[in-house]
Order: sequence, then C-alpha cells, then structure tokens
Amino acid sequence: MPVVHVNVWEGFGEEKAKTVIKGITKVFVDLGIPARAVEVIVHEIPKSHWGIEGEPASEKFKNIS
Repeated sequence: MPVVHVNVWEGFGEEKAKTVIKGITKVFVDLGIPARAVEVIVHEIPKSHWGIEGEPASEKFKNIS
C-alpha cells in the first residue's frame, strides 16, 4: 500500500489538500493500484520551520504572501 507524504507551507488549505489527495490517488489508480490501498498525508508546515538556503522560509520570502 503506497503512503505518500506531501509537505506544504501552512495555509495551503483544505480545498487544495483535497485536490492534491484526489490527484495523487488517481496517479496510483492509473498504475493499477486500487484507490482503497492509497494513503496521502498532507502536512502543513509553518514557514518558520522550513529552511531554504540556510534560512527560514518566513524570512527568505517575507515579502511574498
């Protein structure tokens, strides 16, 4: 059974998570794996806990919403 972990920044939202879950599940179904065997876990991580090039994303992208 495939278990897929998707890490996104906090604020991704419930509707986008639903879309990701359906889309990833479809990829596995298209490969012949039953949907009931696919698990997708969406983790929302605060930008302050996500490092890019040695600094928190909250600082690196502070001018981007």
